[in-house]
Amino acid sequence: MMSIKTVSENKAFGGTQGVYSHASEKTGTGMTFSVYVPPHASGQKLPVLWYLSGLTCTHANVTEKGEFRAACAEHGIVFVAPDTSPRGDDVPDSADEYDFGKGAGFYVDATRKPWRKHYRMRSYIERELPETLAAHFPVDMDRQAITGHSMGGHGALSIGLRNAARFRSISAFSPIVAPSRVPWGEKALGRYLSDDRAAWREYDAVALIEDGARHEHILVDQGTADNFLAEQLQTHRLTEACDAAGMSATIRMQDGYDHSYYFISTFMAEHVAWHAERLKG
Repeated sequence: MMSIKTVSENKAFGGTQGVYSHASEKTGTGMTFSVYVPPHASGQKLPVLWYLSGLTCTHANVTEKGEFRAACAEHGIVFVAPDTSPRGDDVPDSADEYDFGKGAGFYVDATRKPWRKHYRMRSYIERELPETLAAHFPVDMDRQAITGHSMGGHGALSIGLRNAARFRSISAFSPIVAPSRVPWGEKALGRYLSDDRAAWREYDAVALIEDGARHEHILVDQGTADNFLAEQLQTHRLTEACDAAGMSATIRMQDGYDHSYYFISTFMAEHVAWHAERLKG
């Protein structure tokens, strides 16, 4: 069994909010993640909701500001929040750029030097951390859902679409829906992967849908007062891709909301309840 270290545990809404660390084989670094386990009967296995965070964030942002625990306790859902990139003195960084390097892993497996040694967040999220979670927590891995914010919304959509049989539902707050076509994504995918834009498509939700990926249960909330909407997020591209593919998705523009956790926390309980409905049985 892969070992983990308990960083902290606190009782919350009758359950346990924990922060844990472990040595990651995929990233070659230590990784920290948080898990909320709601109150449950002994031996009971619970469904899982993954939350992927955005640029500059760690596990801590949503853990401290996301306001998910009451809803997770009500619906009996384990909530998992990984970090956004590898960390450590040996991990290459771009310290003067908030949108690249540490805190900006973009949930890809990098193929270019020097990033490819440690920046393997796709494999970490899709394979290693689920195995770790299953080994240490009371989770039903046949009932999983995924959500995320901004860069993490990109991660949730792309990972969910690539693994449609694994995730019963996908949601996102303010996601980067087409990273191949916006400055944040062009910088990250070009540097982590290659100059060949065809190699970027598996990390782009709009491109994945254009290339045939499908999912029956997608929910997106986007604030109309988000200062990144026009240049970086471009929610309309997802709407257009779903319409062109004849794929149903609930994409809501929320009037007056910005990019912050004030927005996320406003709609978090609704997202948890929406996922809970699809995680039953």
